[in-house]
Amino acid sequence: MTRPVHPPELDWPFFEARHRDFKVRLDAWSAQHLATHESEQDRASVDQACLHLVRLLGQGGWLRHTVAGQVHGGAQDVLDTRELCLLRETLAFHHGLADFALAMQGLGSGAISLFGDAAQKARYLPRVAQGQAVAAFALSEPEAGSDVAAMSCQAQVIDGGYELNGRKTWISNGGIADFYVVFARTGEAPGAKGISAFVVDADAAGLSIEERIDVVAPHPLATLRFDRCRVGLGQRIGEAGSGFKVAMATLDVFRTSVAAAALGFARRALHESLHWARTRPMFGQRLGDFQLTQSKLAQMATALDAATLLTYRAAWLRDQGQRITREAAMAKMTATENAQQIIDMAVQLHGGMGVRKGHIVESLYREIRALRIYEGATEVQQLIIGKDLLKA
Repeated sequence: MTRPVHPPELDWPFFEARHRDFKVRLDAWSAQHLATHESEQDRASVDQACLHLVRLLGQGGWLRHTVAGQVHGGAQDVLDTRELCLLRETLAFHHGLADFALAMQGLGSGAISLFGDAAQKARYLPRVAQGQAVAAFALSEPEAGSDVAAMSCQAQVIDGGYELNGRKTWISNGGIADFYVVFARTGEAPGAKGISAFVVDADAAGLSIEERIDVVAPHPLATLRFDRCRVGLGQRIGEAGSGFKVAMATLDVFRTSVAAAALGFARRALHESLHWARTRPMFGQRLGDFQLTQSKLAQMATALDAATLLTYRAAWLRDQGQRITREAAMAKMTATENAQQIIDMAVQLHGGMGVRKGHIVESLYREIRALRIYEGATEVQQLIIGKDLLKA
């Protein structure tokens, strides 16, 4: 029996043998379990599909790689960034909503993995790893997106805990999550130093879904309202006033994985374009026989390799224990921007088929756009990189 072959980029020095085996197993599982999933459009169908995918990923054992601590159901005691990136790249290649489902489990529970106390980890992480609880990360507000320090959601100290008041918006898994990691102003100091993080269960009194948000690539998104929502002291993650640090550390881990998701979308676009170029008859030849087509394919492959190198450099560095603020920003910026260009070229190569609703290339065109915005827009990544360079 012939052993499955891993992709050639996994022979790069960023990877170990276990990563190559991991990728082969994940590809085989994805081909078996995700090939029949259609891209849902209406909100109720998207919600149900997302919940189903969380359970499916949990049953497959893949969500274990999004939480830290073997005692709490994690695959390892420390998150393996390269495994997380391989997960997101592979799932994005096969099914965009599956990537979303896995990513939000990781992002929504990441603060607990990194900064939670023993009780919080024991209560939430095993259920996340098994796909039995849906997690969400509630940072953005109507007037505070990229400018996190401008948030106005308040958490006031009361007897035995805190009372939350305010709104959060653009919250992934909003409306279907079982719990939210919420960031609110607690006032220990001005600006970013006066923010704390809390775990708020979805059924907490005073928490409501104010609005469901529809976007071009359907995902569960919502605006949350907190109206005298009370949480106990044991629901605060980390020290009071450390919320900004908690948020940024969590985003640093998962920002690199956003780049990996972009790689998955771009790699699928190149895969579809190569197949189309080899099989599409045109003027007595195949589309791929034309030099213009070959030029496009060369640009796509080169842009993809460049983004892949930056992404797994950042992942490898983090797995060596290094701080990767600049490298993660470079990876996220380059991978998402390059993927947008690659997918646009794929649409152009496919002609009318590229914009036909339901075609994989048309779906990729809608999926990629948000990645250039969420978890830090391209312009924010440029600021991060520039400031870091000036500090050096």
